[in-house]
Amino acid sequence: MNPINVAKFGGTSVADAAAMNHCADVVLANPATRVVVLSASAGVTNLLVSLAQGELDEAGQDAQLARLTGIQQAILTALGNPGEVSALIHAQLGDIRTMARQACQHTDAELADRLIACGELMSTRLFTELLHQRGIKAQWQDARQLLRTDSRFGKATVDLAATRTLCQATLGPLLGDSLIITQGFIGADADGRTTTLGRGGSDYSAALLAEALDAGSIEIWTDVPGIYTTDPRLVTRARPIPEISFVEAAEMATFGAKVLHPATLQPALRQDIPVFVGSARDPAAGGTWIRASTETSPLFRAVALRRQQVLVTLHSLNMFHAYGFLAEVFGILARHRISVDLITTSEVSVSLTLDHTGSQSNGEPILGDKVLAELGQLCKVEVETDFALVALIGNRMSEAAGVGSRVFDAIREHNIRMICYGASAHNLCFLVKESEAGNIVNRLHQELLD
Repeated sequence: MNPINVAKFGGTSVADAAAMNHCADVVLANPATRVVVLSASAGVTNLLVSLAQGELDEAGQDAQLARLTGIQQAILTALGNPGEVSALIHAQLGDIRTMARQACQHTDAELADRLIACGELMSTRLFTELLHQRGIKAQWQDARQLLRTDSRFGKATVDLAATRTLCQATLGPLLGDSLIITQGFIGADADGRTTTLGRGGSDYSAALLAEALDAGSIEIWTDVPGIYTTDPRLVTRARPIPEISFVEAAEMATFGAKVLHPATLQPALRQDIPVFVGSARDPAAGGTWIRASTETSPLFRAVALRRQQVLVTLHSLNMFHAYGFLAEVFGILARHRISVDLITTSEVSVSLTLDHTGSQSNGEPILGDKVLAELGQLCKVEVETDFALVALIGNRMSEAAGVGSRVFDAIREHNIRMICYGASAHNLCFLVKESEAGNIVNRLHQELLD
């Protein structure tokens, strides 16, 4: 059998029946597409997260449930209220109501994952029905039977070997016969309990399934035609990038380009699977191919921005001419599974940044009271917010003369709190005030990319 394509569609691409029909057109345009991965319809996950947090009174819950029901019912109505699927969707909405009431009494991460996963379960049911109505042979598949994870609810880690075995056994016999429609973002642990992969994890799900099935390509369909030199909402002169390397794309995803989830490229890179990013609304507009190597490797490829950054500074005189302090700090962070982005040190202090945008799917803060208490026993802890991380992405940057002077001359009017350069030949990044980030990105794009 020829290598298959795995296609993933985001929330805006399945927001309503009209959008779902566009997705169906895109799927049918590529005969190699055998697996389709969907997010929840736009707005649904946020509604479910608010219910999962258990902070709403009954009236507040009912209002959210009404909005949720409205989104699903509008699609059902457009499909002619098919009996079997209508019953499944309304049963799911009943389960959501029950779990929301439970969350009000006592919420926990496991319940939150079960509740939040319902968005993808519903969108895939509706899309499968739409395909059936268009005469297409399609089969709904529960992703929890495919993606095996650990039991870290809210941001689970995937067991690659078990996932590959499950995918090959479950999907292998079906691929030549029908389209498989499944969910992004969700999996299950060894006990069959529902888990989620963290916000934005649907792209990652698609890449994991592609890896497990030895796919020939991955398509990520979103609401923009590919990856741009920067966010076009910030810089009107931003332009699409036709081709970009895995390494560059990984840097962009990590440092804020919202088109891709940062983890998406790991499976693709491991198996050298090309990834295409395009717009489901306008597939003819083209997009971006992400490959192992590209024909061009410019010094500056793009500028990325990631907001909601937290700056943590740890002060301790015990650091002076000592060893072991950083090991203790990172030991605490590791125990709480907190990932550090940037780090700079002085003789008696260390500053590091944490990314709030990479928090758990259930909305829990990344730096909780327990972590702060443990760090506070070791040293003085200073936490600052309202920062943004700006990253220049390119090639051989640490080998080129004059990079620093060109970058910092462009933004000489702005204060910079932290700089990281040299660890990667593909990026130079720094921390700035959130309020100044848009101007800085515009200026860098004008001076280095226009």
